[in-house]
Amino acid sequence: MYRVSFLVLLCLFQLCAAARIELPSVIGNNMVVPQNTRIRLWGWASPSEKVFVTPSWSNRTDSAVATRDAKWELWVESPAAGGPHQVTFRGSNTIVVDNILSGAVWLCSGQSNMEWNYYNGIEGMRSEIEKGNQPQIRFFQVDRKTALHPQDDVRGKWVVCDSNTLKSFSGVGYFFGSRLHDSLHVPVGLINASWGGTPAEVWMPDTLVLKNDTWKKDLEKLSNTPYWTITPGLAFNAMIAPLTPFVLDGAIWYQGESNVGAANSYGSLFSTLINSWRKAWSKELPFYFVQIAPYTYGPHFGAALLREQQARVAATLPHTGMVVVSDLVHDTTNIHPVNKRDVGYRLAALALSDAYGKALPVTSSKTFQRAETKGNKMVVSFTGNDGKLVLKGKTPQALLIAGADGVYLPAQAKVVGNNLEVWHPQIKVPQSVRYQFSSAGVGNMVDSYGLPLAPFRTDNLEL
Repeated sequence: MYRVSFLVLLCLFQLCAAARIELPSVIGNNMVVPQNTRIRLWGWASPSEKVFVTPSWSNRTDSAVATRDAKWELWVESPAAGGPHQVTFRGSNTIVVDNILSGAVWLCSGQSNMEWNYYNGIEGMRSEIEKGNQPQIRFFQVDRKTALHPQDDVRGKWVVCDSNTLKSFSGVGYFFGSRLHDSLHVPVGLINASWGGTPAEVWMPDTLVLKNDTWKKDLEKLSNTPYWTITPGLAFNAMIAPLTPFVLDGAIWYQGESNVGAANSYGSLFSTLINSWRKAWSKELPFYFVQIAPYTYGPHFGAALLREQQARVAATLPHTGMVVVSDLVHDTTNIHPVNKRDVGYRLAALALSDAYGKALPVTSSKTFQRAETKGNKMVVSFTGNDGKLVLKGKTPQALLIAGADGVYLPAQAKVVGNNLEVWHPQIKVPQSVRYQFSSAGVGNMVDSYGLPLAPFRTDNLEL
């Protein structure tokens, strides 16, 4: 009899436990939601259980019924920027999510240059930490994790930006978010899902990689270490897929270093990654990224080709943008440039202009447009912004010119209007020009706004 009673109690306990409504970790205290838009709220409950949801900003109660798979969701209108607010979820139990702000929400992802924080010695963080509590900026750090199949939830929680939480958060992400906050005057939520060393393949659905023969072969070129995953899809499944129901303003990305060994196919791979995220979020997600910095990868052209591929993505995919950071590098033996402030600010300029429609004097670097041979010189023209091209110093750095023999020599150059005249005394009929087209080349040409000229080459030789 005691055994029967125990079994009955156990069954009742399991039924009660199963009936409790639960929320994903990204819906929790201190979260930020996008302002003035429809946002999805979701979670789990017992099949057929009715869940009532009441946001404080509207004081209106809506309801959803859990499916037979024990999942529920509903959409509500978010308020204008501000807060704090709360949302009450009521079923067999009640959950109150408190201290919610409405504003701008961005995902930060990539590898270690996105991860790098105060503890890694980046510049400019101490003064930011001394600001103390910044309640209008919130962080959500996604734990590193892998999964063979897309997951429903991540490990993490929303925290308010203060002198302690800032220390371990992405420097690029923070400076990006702080500039948005200062410019838009709205709360900003930043979700960081990044993992040092990871190639792009791990951040997209594995089926997309494995059905492409070139990308499958490229997997053999990836650096196999015990510190990060290189298996396609594993980080996407565990760290990105669970976030896709959460409405975002956009994403920023700093990655590519780990794909230098297979640079020629990076453009198509990266474009597919961006489009896969847009499909997962069911919107043309604004997506801005950082061109990899000069670094001594070796004598090969892998890094130069990858930068070229990144530039092509920015030029062809709508609502994407690329920031050039070669001028921020002071030590090309360090793959992690310590100036993350200007990286974040440049990403923010792209977002402010493209995603939020702000009129800014400049948002991106000048890029190569066309070149033609005129006598013993090549005349190169550029597009991208209306600033004047400036050569810093008398001698151009990392600028090469070649004739028909394909032998590149250090070039001389002169800025004429928006064009660059390039020559070498030994080359009578020049054929091509390359600028910063190497692993670690750092040039000295900028525009009058102070942004560096983007790396380029005028030839299209297969390297």
